Amino acid sequence: MGEEYLDIKAVNKAKKNLVKDVEVYDIADFFKIFSDSTRLQILFALNNNELSVNDLCAVLNMNKSAISHQLKYLRLNHLVKFTKKGKNVFYSHDDEHVSLIIETARRHLSEEE
Repeated sequence: MGEEYLDIKAVNKAKKNLVKDVEVYDIADFFKIFSDSTRLQILFALNNNELSVNDLCAVLNMNKSAISHQLKYLRLNHLVKFTKKGKNVFYSHDDEHVSLIIETARRHLSEEE
């Protein structure tokens, strides 16, 4: 039997791309946020929109408690922000990276079809 091929240059290059374990764990935790379909629907609804909790309830046909719970989770993880206008609170993406992440995932998955 022949020897198995090992490309030392490619291995060393790949090793340079690795990041510290703590950063990998943080990134893994970040992607877990996107594993909930309700949170994703909220993020898609907020894509280029600023909506109140009541607006989101109407869009997603869900109760206020469920939407508020997910918004709090998204806010604590810096994916959404809120602004107050009088007595009303409106939510939007925290920054343009949120749209980029969800739209990139969507485009990637549509390539498989």
